[in-house]
Amino acid sequence: MKSSDARTRVERKTVEKNRRIHMKNLCFKLSSLIPKSGISKDSLTQQDHLDQAAAYIKTLRERIDRLKQKKELTVDRAAEGGAATPDKSGAAPELMIGLRLPLVEIRALESTLEVVLICGPDRRSLFYEVIGVLEEEGADVVNASFSSVNEKTFYTIHAQVRCPRIGLEASRLSERLKRLVSHD
Repeated sequence: MKSSDARTRVERKTVEKNRRIHMKNLCFKLSSLIPKSGISKDSLTQQDHLDQAAAYIKTLRERIDRLKQKKELTVDRAAEGGAATPDKSGAAPELMIGLRLPLVEIRALESTLEVVLICGPDRRSLFYEVIGVLEEEGADVVNASFSSVNEKTFYTIHAQVRCPRIGLEASRLSERLKRLVSHD
């Protein structure tokens, strides 16, 4: 009878150990999916990783909701104005006619930035100038991509703040980029 109890205890310990290892691996995998903040991932506790993941998921949900609302608004406007269908940029062509190019939009989230630049074929060098301003303001470009639709080129630049403790003054960056874009 005692050997049976001892065997059961050892089996429970083994099962619990395997469960903890499995949970640790899942938490590690989850934390690897979250964008890097300025804080070293090694210095965070497991609870901090879970809190970061929850906050990141919440911001993604909010962004999805905003994008859905924007899409519905665009589709509704297009339906009112005729049978416009959204192009690759997500906006109806008739709605984009009124845009004054070049156009710049900046989204800052903690230590990351997303800059969207829309310009015509005559201002393609503006892309390099925007990257220069980002670097001067203390951001490192992580990724940049573009797509061309008709006579418009859409650039998306993802950057990360070089020194997260110091940060980046988003309002000053925004002003500099808007001045750069509006400068003819």
